[in-house]
Amino acid sequence: MPTAFPEDSIGLVQPQVLHFSEPLALACGRNLNEYDLIVETYGELNAARSNAVLICHALSGHHHAAGYHNAEDRKPGWWDTCIGPGKAIDTNRFFVVSLNNLGGCNGSTGPSSVNPATGRPYGADFPVVTVEDWVHSQARLADVLGIRQWAAVVGGSLGGMQALQWSISYPERLRHCVAIASAPRLSAQNIAFNEVARQAILSDPEFHGGHFQEQGVIPRRGLMLARMVGHITYLSDDAMGTKFGRGLKSEKLNYDFNSVEFQVESYLRYQGEEFSSRFDANTYLLMTKALDYFDPAAAHGDNLAATFAPAMADFYLISFTTDWRFSPERSREIVDALMAARKNVSYLEIDAPQGHDAFLIPIPRYLQAFSGYMNRIAI
Repeated sequence: MPTAFPEDSIGLVQPQVLHFSEPLALACGRNLNEYDLIVETYGELNAARSNAVLICHALSGHHHAAGYHNAEDRKPGWWDTCIGPGKAIDTNRFFVVSLNNLGGCNGSTGPSSVNPATGRPYGADFPVVTVEDWVHSQARLADVLGIRQWAAVVGGSLGGMQALQWSISYPERLRHCVAIASAPRLSAQNIAFNEVARQAILSDPEFHGGHFQEQGVIPRRGLMLARMVGHITYLSDDAMGTKFGRGLKSEKLNYDFNSVEFQVESYLRYQGEEFSSRFDANTYLLMTKALDYFDPAAAHGDNLAATFAPAMADFYLISFTTDWRFSPERSREIVDALMAARKNVSYLEIDAPQGHDAFLIPIPRYLQAFSGYMNRIAI
């Protein structure tokens, strides 16, 4: 438990909740009449308001990207390896904004929030949201913060999709788009994994059609299974083999289906149980659907180059060799489209054994390259 924070930590941070009362029209055809966004900011906004960086989170992420909420926190924010004094996203130079997206369960309005129209939790009544909806809500957030143009919009995985959407929806409002371990749309295999995860939740007897909060229960088993399925896809075969192999929990096999015999089984169950205690099942459904629906080229006859035609930003893409969820081929697909659209783009493929989760891990070459690019755009 840290009593003194590392020199390159931003230290204690305090989230803030911003309320929006102007209705937000969503892609699904519904309006969200009012909503809250919870955000954290790190560093100082300069006088020209030109050094702001937006951090977009992945599926299970949230606003707490760096620093600590109190001195007893065992772990810092989820991207603390990249955000802080002297780090890739240097808070001595940038004003960093990190939020929890609409539909989340960490302080922004989502399914577990109270619906002001009914006085009860939204539950399954919360509208389906898309990446484009998130970007529109983030643009309103920028307006409130007085930020006309981001120095960069940065994200990994689903966060990278948001960064790409920013360059399309608001081309004049960002100078750099940084998309890490991302893709222009999900493959059929990825959609299939998401559907298995959703069915695990929907079929849990405690789900109650999405209104489990009113029943005072949690679809814990379904959410646990969903996370286990997802977690398998975040790691490479090499990473799992190195970490667990076929290691056993005890010296002998039990020859039954209920006991936890292999170390990898124990790890997955722990991850699932821990996740089910802190995440909302309806939010998981929403986030995976947002992933599935992301396909900006669909409106342009699947012509990705035409999709990026309005973009004005410079682009930086990073992929990882063993990431089979969002493989390097998917990043190269984006790079090829950007080049065809005559955009400025830099691309780096990092040789890393960790799989999709590599973007969260302090791999020296990755951090060095990331820092190098961010240093170029610092004002």
